[in-house]
Amino acid sequence: MNRLQELAERIDARDARIGVIGLGYVGLPLAMEFAKAGYRVTGFDLDQTKVESVKKGVSYVEDVASEDLARIRDEQRLEATTDFAQLSACDVIHVCVPTPLTKSRDPDVSHLASALEEIRKRLRTGQLVILGSTTYPGTTHDLLAPMLESTGLSVGVDFSMAFAPERIDPGNQQFTLRQIPKVVGGETPLCAELGAKIFRSIFDQVVSVSSTQTAEMVKLLENTFRAINIGLANEVALMCHRLGLDVWEVIEAAATKPFGFMKFLPGPGLGGHCIPVDPTYLAWKMKSLNFPARFIELATEINSHMPEHVADRVASLLNEDRIAVNGARVLVLGVAYKADVSDMRESPALDLIRLLGEQGAQVAYHDPYVSHIDLDDMHLESVELDVEVLRTSDCIVITTAHDSYDWQWIVDNSSLILDTRNATAGTSASDGAVVLL
Repeated sequence: MNRLQELAERIDARDARIGVIGLGYVGLPLAMEFAKAGYRVTGFDLDQTKVESVKKGVSYVEDVASEDLARIRDEQRLEATTDFAQLSACDVIHVCVPTPLTKSRDPDVSHLASALEEIRKRLRTGQLVILGSTTYPGTTHDLLAPMLESTGLSVGVDFSMAFAPERIDPGNQQFTLRQIPKVVGGETPLCAELGAKIFRSIFDQVVSVSSTQTAEMVKLLENTFRAINIGLANEVALMCHRLGLDVWEVIEAAATKPFGFMKFLPGPGLGGHCIPVDPTYLAWKMKSLNFPARFIELATEINSHMPEHVADRVASLLNEDRIAVNGARVLVLGVAYKADVSDMRESPALDLIRLLGEQGAQVAYHDPYVSHIDLDDMHLESVELDVEVLRTSDCIVITTAHDSYDWQWIVDNSSLILDTRNATAGTSASDGAVVLL
């Protein structure tokens, strides 16, 4: 029996040691699921603060309860460390590190390459390395597999390698991590088989595809689909503004069609790590093949300019009240990129605050999940949301519809609201007090 067959048996017996590199909003929930399934798990992260939090049983991720983390820690199923030397003891290593864009909007796989270098130093026969970080098609096969094979070990013979994209939706109460089907592609059929085997122990459904390149493309298609359709919804919102129509009424009516239509909503722009970033990975790859990704480029242009449209709407509404933007008191409600989370990555609210600040507005914000923000030379702390701050604001912009907000109370105590999320739907307001995107 070779070492890879041995690993299959150890996975079945829950005797395999699992390593998870990156203990963020993807890595920590994944590590928890493996630990709950009975595996011994070691989490690796360069951030000592995260490591100490795991050791203390205190969660910093909304989707992981501290009581669950503390229980798993007490059962000695999950430990955390900054010492990557312990990778040599892991049978299965799952990489969940950030893959952002550079300032020039090119893919930044440096974190991924650094993680693979740490693995390369300790790679041994019988290990399974799984990549979960979003990247462009071909990264695993053309870049990362050769890195590990430089050790003299062969993928599919001495060790296994697979790509299994994360599909987590932070704050989603309807679909837990276990309920979201897991896509996995291997460098060889044996790699795919081992990858599927480990994931079947924690996911209700595993979808095997023919290659790592296919699995990488699946992830990019999912979020490109969303980015393009959100771009369409945003353009329809711009059209409706010009036509004097209520875009929300149009979308809701269209959504009553039981086939051929999927509802996407407009907003102040795109946020989060995935939807604004992933399509750019695909467009970058296709550009290297001299193939223009025209849908992606157009959707990116529309979505990226939505904060400017919102800033222009603020200026126009203030002008109607004979108030200049320069010196106006503007309150932004919500700076997280989506409701009920603290994640601010790529949040359009930050771009809006920057744009209004450049025009001289006195910008304040409130967010129950974000205590402070730093933008260039601007440091802001979340203000207390009370009657005084509402009534003294010349304009209030709703950019994130957190469930904790009492929208009727906000409407009752505000003179002008620009609602980019249709959060105030169902409230009663005086004429002109609430303006929709």
